[in-house]
Amino acid sequence: MADRSSAGHPKWLRRFHEPDPGAPRLICLPHAGGSASFYFPVSRALSPAVDVRAAQYPGRQDRAAEPFARSLQELAQGVFHALDERDETPLALFGHSMGALVGFELARLLENAGRPPAVLFLSGRRGPSAERTETVHLGDDARLIEEVMRLDGTDSAVLKDEDLLQLVLPALRADYHAVGTYRPVPGPPLGCPLVVLTGDADPRVTPDEARTWEKETDGPFEFHVHPGGHFYLVAEQQAVLDRVRAALRRFGPGTGAAV
Repeated sequence: MADRSSAGHPKWLRRFHEPDPGAPRLICLPHAGGSASFYFPVSRALSPAVDVRAAQYPGRQDRAAEPFARSLQELAQGVFHALDERDETPLALFGHSMGALVGFELARLLENAGRPPAVLFLSGRRGPSAERTETVHLGDDARLIEEVMRLDGTDSAVLKDEDLLQLVLPALRADYHAVGTYRPVPGPPLGCPLVVLTGDADPRVTPDEARTWEKETDGPFEFHVHPGGHFYLVAEQQAVLDRVRAALRRFGPGTGAAV
């Protein structure tokens, strides 16, 4: 598994800031329609104590010429193969919304490969056992735009600009299709710690639904509810990053008190 980000071909993983030598690595996985740049503020805040790498999914921005992934498992496999199996740097995962499901599948791949993540952060998503039928991807563009505006995940100015909208819609539709057709393969619980975060006013997931992630691990489990909707982590960035730092100190081997 070649690390494309350090080999000069940052195809799947982007690093915005240089970390300290030996810093723990945090792989960040975007939401539906999102890109690596969503996590630039996270990288800025956590660097250099944490080596933040953000996933860039195919079919968007500088990867626009590549075909979209057809499944969340395909996205997880893409990130998995971008990691260097020889690198023993402590590894943690953070996924928001769709990215939480990608993170879950990626954690499974890592555990099966004998390299379990130190901790898996799951944000703004129901656990697999609480999944509802997803139908947004079956609707027309107007239905898709309505859903995104309801979640307040994309600047409304972008959605009102026809030219920009045509650039955003294909990625949104592909990602919503991947989420809507996601069916996790039954398997044993993860062994790594899970830290679950959610907003108390998220229209897509209730706190009780978010808590069902506890069923997916035999390891330690933490659950935190923050004020806000689906993108609570933007307004609550400082509080969320404090949670991340604390969990990396607690669960990340070799992270040290400087995180």
